[in-house]
Amino acid sequence: MVALSTKPYVEQRDGGYWIVGTRISLDSVVYAFLKGKSPESIMQSFPLLTLEQIYGAITFYLANRPLIDDYLVKADAEFSQLQQLLEATNPLLYRKLRTATERSVSNY
Repeated sequence: MVALSTKPYVEQRDGGYWIVGTRISLDSVVYAFLKGKSPESIMQSFPLLTLEQIYGAITFYLANRPLIDDYLVKADAEFSQLQQLLEATNPLLYRKLRTATERSVSNY
């Protein structure tokens, strides 16, 4: 009999979900997957990840979809609140960050 190995691909730390052994969030892989990107295309965006890790992360997401979808909604709401706070307290910095983000997104 051959011993099969089962590996964890996602870990929870610092209040978020991360690909094991990396600083790449599960969010990043899931959002790319939800936009219709293939695992191979996701790997091009995150060259530190292996194809196995990406498939493992997607499998984790699909197996825990209600939990992760809820987590993503809450994280988006928290991010939106932080954006509003920054815009109110430091509008110049907010505009600079917004412009830089728009430029990087248009190049992606």
